[in-house]
Amino acid sequence: FAELHAAVPGLPLASSRVLPGIVLRRDFAAYCPTDGELRALLVTEPLRPALTAPGVEFAVESEGQYQASLRWITKRTEALMKHLQINNVKLLLSSVKQEEVVIYYAKLYGVSVVECLSSEEMALISEVTGVSPYAPFGDNVNREITETAVVTFCQPLLLVSRRCVHIGFSSVCAFQPHCLILCGPVDGVNEQHAAALQEAFTMLQQLFKTVDQ
Repeated sequence: FAELHAAVPGLPLASSRVLPGIVLRRDFAAYCPTDGELRALLVTEPLRPALTAPGVEFAVESEGQYQASLRWITKRTEALMKHLQINNVKLLLSSVKQEEVVIYYAKLYGVSVVECLSSEEMALISEVTGVSPYAPFGDNVNREITETAVVTFCQPLLLVSRRCVHIGFSSVCAFQPHCLILCGPVDGVNEQHAAALQEAFTMLQQLFKTVDQ
């Protein structure tokens, strides 16, 4: 329930509504508008490759060698983002903050980015779409990308002064997520309404479980 409702203080209760899909309470790090269905990728690690693996020392003998290494990282990052574009990936959903070079090439190749998703949000998206996070680096960076989710729409959503991300997913299960936009004059009233609604849903779950049995 926590991931499927958003409390918006400063508006009358009558402004509350139910929206299809999921509302992520953060703004796009990069937004590239697109029409129709698109492919989304879940990631849990930075897309800019590191100079070395964890626990391995990286030694350079000159400033030129170090700059060459940075150029290699930049080119590898660009190659990955271009590879996403070729595979029709138009949206990155990341549990970590991506570096500026990733955001730059995402905008260049028409890929929207949403960062810093919680583990609960990532788990919910995985449950709805049936996809697991993508591991970008390995022996073959250009391997075919199969871990993509179908997104029916992806757009900014303004809740009073807060910019959010509104996404519709093509669900692979019976569960079709909808998000409750719960409005009220102050936070305290919204919290009371949210608690009452959650208890009501819990009661309904118990009721239908008893009927099924």
